Amino acid sequence: MAEITGDQRVQSEVLEGLATAVNHRTWFVELALPYLGEDPIEIGSGLGDYALAWAPHVPKFTATEADPDRLVSLKERLADQPNIDVRQMLLPHFEPAEHSAAVSYNVLEHIDDHVGALRSMRDLVRPGGAVIIIVPAFQFAMGPADIATGHVRRYTKKTLAGAMTEAGLTVEKIHYANALGLIGYFMATKVFRLMPKEGPMVKVYDTLVLPATKAAEQLVRPPFGQSVFAVARVPS
Repeated sequence: MAEITGDQRVQSEVLEGLATAVNHRTWFVELALPYLGEDPIEIGSGLGDYALAWAPHVPKFTATEADPDRLVSLKERLADQPNIDVRQMLLPHFEPAEHSAAVSYNVLEHIDDHVGALRSMRDLVRPGGAVIIIVPAFQFAMGPADIATGHVRRYTKKTLAGAMTEAGLTVEKIHYANALGLIGYFMATKVFRLMPKEGPMVKVYDTLVLPATKAAEQLVRPPFGQSVFAVARVPS
């Protein structure tokens, strides 16, 4: 079983704090939209912020969560969304390939057997569909916040592409995102030993810095970033 590591309480606190980073979430929502298809499944929906943003763009959306307590909260929050189905799911999970895409943001880094988890995501998706991933970037940025939230590793483009290829996927797109965010994250969490929670630093960055970063990266892909974004296809 590819168990998800980390203190669930700390993870929930971080999710609640980062929910205020609206511009950051909007950017990452937009990255996945072209690849979702008509019936995507999200692996690790957390508080449901991304599910609520993606669901209006698709006829049917499946949100999943491994943690039982967060699953209850997720079901309550999404109860009035008629096109969202909420389920518990812990990878590996074996069922027919019925979804147009599997999307998973900031989950893979919690799973020891990340290749096995990617295989499970592949098997949830019809041939030709997409597996869409965001993970934290660069092992040198691994610090107390990563450990507290259960991160097993951080990634480069090469290591994420390697894991996806080993899982039987064909990488279509992969790049770093949020270059200035990596610098800010490193300083805040590794130098000053802060947790990435709601506060003035998050609000200032999300309001003033991130929009300019997003605009710049739409013109030129940076050689580093706080996250790695990847899209891979399930072979036909």
